[in-house]
Formats: sequence, C-alpha cells, structure tokens
Amino acid sequence: MKSAWSAAALFLALGAVPAVAAEPAASDNSGGELNKQELSIQYWAAKSTEERFDPHMCVYGVFLDKTGQHEEARRIFERCANEGNLHAMPWMSYLEENGYDRPSDPVKAAEWDKKLSDTGSSLGEFNYGLDLLRGHGAPLDRKAGKALIDKAAAGGDTTARELAQHDYDPESVTPEADKARYRQPQF
Repeated sequence: MKSAWSAAALFLALGAVPAVAAEPAASDNSGGELNKQELSIQYWAAKSTEERFDPHMCVYGVFLDKTGQHEEARRIFERCANEGNLHAMPWMSYLEENGYDRPSDPVKAAEWDKKLSDTGSSLGEFNYGLDLLRGHGAPLDRKAGKALIDKAAAGGDTTARELAQHDYDPESVTPEADKARYRQPQF
C-alpha cells in the first residue's frame, strides 16, 4: 500500500509540472559568436596575446605547464604577472629557473622572486631570501637573505620558520634541490 501511495504522489507531482515545449532555441541573428570555445586551453592561450587583459586566463597557465605546454604557460603567466597578478610571479620564477621552453635563467628567476618579495608576499620573501642565501641568480648576501627569511617567517611562512630554526641552511628545507643544483663545484 505504501508503494502505491508513493507512486500516486510521484504521478501527481509530475502531473503538476507544466509541460516544456520541445521547440528549438531561437537563433541568434545579432552577428555574435555562438558557442565560444571559452573552456578550451587554446582559447585562453590566445587571449594572452590580446590587447585587453582578461584575468580569467591566469588559471589556465598551471594546466598548460603541467601538460608540457610550457611556451603557452609562459605567455599566460608572463602576461598575468606583468598585469600585477601575484600568483603568476612564482610560476614565472619556476619557468625561468627550470628552463623548460628555453635555457634556464637563474637571474631572471631571482628577479621574479624579488618582484614578488617587494609586494610584501611571504612566499616572495622566502624565495628571494633563499636566492640571496645561495647566491643563485642573485648576489650572495647571507645577511639580507636571513632578514627576508625572518620576515617571511613573521608573515606566517612555516617553511621559513623551519629554515631559520636550522641556522638558515637551505638543505634543511630543499635537500634534493640543493644537492642537484645549488652546490658549488668542489674543484
């Protein structure tokens, strides 16, 4: 009996819903573009070259980079960073440092870290502090590097706190990177 009541309630509920006409949608004769490819990666990569800046493109840079489309990712991140998007600056540093689409350029990577640091970003302070501690891409300046690490730690960066607790030894927070990239030749 209970299932009969359920079926009757469902029937009544569906019967109360007005029928939707199955007419085709009216066409847009205004000359505009229908069904833009706004969700395609190519669409947003192309947007990075347009005069008008669309900040929505910035999120697509990560996907492009992670799928090996480094040139397109660089174009998006560079445009976004130059427009003041702070989240794009560490990506520019990353691309410059790793040199996926062109030769590695530690100096340009450090410049992006400094640019982010100058905005008061604790991530930028930490990264540029490491650049100064290592003398990688920036002049070796342990005093200035420690000061930036301390500033990042005061701003809440837990990795900066850990680095300070380990006497500012970069290997304490990035051991594999330091072994592979930042150690000076022994002879």
